[in-house]
Amino acid sequence: MQQLADFAITRRWPPRHADAIQLYSLPTPNGVKVSIMLEETGLPYDAHLIDFATNDQLSPEFLSLNPNNKIPAIIDPQGPDGTPLALFESGAILIYLAEKSGKLLPAAKRCEILQWLMFQIGGIGPMFGQLGYFHTFAGKEIEDPRPKERYRAEVARLLRVLDAALAGQDWIAGDYSIADIAIAPWLRTLRDFYQAGDITGWADLKHVPTYLDRFLARPAVQRGLVQPPRP
Repeated sequence: MQQLADFAITRRWPPRHADAIQLYSLPTPNGVKVSIMLEETGLPYDAHLIDFATNDQLSPEFLSLNPNNKIPAIIDPQGPDGTPLALFESGAILIYLAEKSGKLLPAAKRCEILQWLMFQIGGIGPMFGQLGYFHTFAGKEIEDPRPKERYRAEVARLLRVLDAALAGQDWIAGDYSIADIAIAPWLRTLRDFYQAGDITGWADLKHVPTYLDRFLARPAVQRGLVQPPRP
């Protein structure tokens, strides 16, 4: 039977609590999805920093857990059959943790929640990230305005879709769920880190700004946003 110690990554990032979920991550929009979920559910976890500045994500140990070299990834020592389960991709991890804990993915709303989770995975994450590249990072040096405008327009459209869906409710699928945990960190990044609110119509939105504020006010969110701690 496989044990936690059999995973190569545990030799570089040793568990502090052998029975806890091992989280390998960085406080990015995708990374904090999982740390927030762990805080919301109360599942015990060890948070290990995967430092992009030193290319930890390209190390043999990390690649042994996620060959796609992206964070976050987890190992649950107490998987569904009692043996360790390794998992990557933030959306898959959110679903797994919801099912493990019995929280934030109720059966009555499962399909609606999953549709908004996929909306984030397929739309918000990739489009916001591309706009961030062209607006904030190296892409801003590209003189051709068309790439940035393509992503700016699509981000503005996605924000309007989200704004309309939030009319009359506090959370995207009625009650707070994994869909909100997936969506809201990207809104925070767009507004605060990319500082792209002014070019995407943020000021014209009726519901998204208060939705983000409501999300950020949750104590579990505040704790999860700083996990794993940076040096």
